[in-house]
Amino acid sequence: MKKNILSSVAIAAVAALSLASCNKSQPQVEAKSESKAPAELKIAYVEVDSIMTQYTFAKEYSALLEKKGQNIQATLAQKQQNLQAAAANFQQKIQQNALTREQAEAIQAGLQKQSNDVQGLQQRLSNEFAAEQAKYNKALHDSIAHYLAAYNKDKKYSIILSKSGDNLLYADKAYDITNEVINGLNKAYKGKLKGAEETPAKKK
Repeated sequence: MKKNILSSVAIAAVAALSLASCNKSQPQVEAKSESKAPAELKIAYVEVDSIMTQYTFAKEYSALLEKKGQNIQATLAQKQQNLQAAAANFQQKIQQNALTREQAEAIQAGLQKQSNDVQGLQQRLSNEFAAEQAKYNKALHDSIAHYLAAYNKDKKYSIILSKSGDNLLYADKAYDITNEVINGLNKAYKGKLKGAEETPAKKK
């Protein structure tokens, strides 16, 4: 589950970087547009994996989701274990002819209800976890996009790319601004993440 969480978080970071690089005020397209590319195209890139491992908010967020995921797995495993134990006990009594027909039917109905309850709980917890994961992804996306928008007011980059894995065939390290961005993100982030209601502080 940790790998899935980190992958989801990384996707949110990539989306944030993509948004930030394209979120400048775009010129209106006219019928007879004579717009030209800037004389100097300034390009930079950021290592997404480094953001996920060094940005304090991302690390706290990933740890929090991992813990919640583990708690869900433990809860469901215990419920499933209880159901299996009850089913095994019922089977044993059936083999021993220790139950009347009415008793057996009542227990079987109870086991079916218990099974349905476990399935319902699993679906509910999964939905709640997905919703919380989406909420944190948005918070991460917003924090990165907001910071890069402010950061680029002075830097004036035309494009800021997100480098994740081998999505860029080649990138000269001279264009790598990862450390600078991470330092800025951590400086802008205030406090420790404690719950779903908290989001990283935005730098004004």
